[in-house]
Amino acid sequence: MDRQLLKDFLEEKYHQYNNRSFIETDPVQVPHMFSEDADKEIAAFLTSTISWGRRTTIISNAKRLMKMMGYKPFEFMMNATEHELKQLSDFKHRTFNGADTLGFIRSLRAICSGHGSLKGFFEKSFHTTGSLKETIIMFRSAFVANLMLQRTHRHISDITRNASAKRLNLFIRWMVRNDKMGVDFGTWDKIPASALYIPLDVHTGNVSRALGLLKRRQNDWKAVEELTATLRSFDPDDPVKYDYALFGLGVFENFNTL
Repeated sequence: MDRQLLKDFLEEKYHQYNNRSFIETDPVQVPHMFSEDADKEIAAFLTSTISWGRRTTIISNAKRLMKMMGYKPFEFMMNATEHELKQLSDFKHRTFNGADTLGFIRSLRAICSGHGSLKGFFEKSFHTTGSLKETIIMFRSAFVANLMLQRTHRHISDITRNASAKRLNLFIRWMVRNDKMGVDFGTWDKIPASALYIPLDVHTGNVSRALGLLKRRQNDWKAVEELTATLRSFDPDDPVKYDYALFGLGVFENFNTL
């Protein structure tokens, strides 16, 4: 496809899917349940963490977790007693179990106690490094340092081992992008959208290859960098906006199977 035609096609699909109706069928609806930025942030992090598998199951389980936290995720995360925390032991989403949930809450508490919020950690780290890639590496290092169980480490991607970090990049996209369309929150205003990386999954990978946007066959960090660089050539200021186009084409239109 001609480059300009391809860009026009991606722009059309971006506008088609990037609107509030998208929220109705997407896990992002869970953090949208909350009005306070602190609650949105924790809800978004936990929801993105379990964002693999059937979307209806993701949404159902994420809502169940919010209910278990009294629909006050930030307050619960910061102030819950050990007895209250152990109530989360029954939570499970696929291989993410109660022990993992407790580990995540405790690690989130440690980081937010030291930085005020995840926003505080990410924005300070980005200001220091000038690199979102390095910030992601720093975050994982800080996060796993507070995890007691080795098994829980696998639920926070390690891009130094070439993991695509789809769920973590999805969370960061939710927090950073602010295009006034109402899906992403845009509360992290010290990190520019131009620094974001694509949340690469099977759908976006397959569609990207079908469109000639991605040559690498594996859905790993090298593919994330390759695809993000390609999308940045279409829009240097907001390359990851095309995630809506690629994901929508794959999930709603089965584009990659045509």
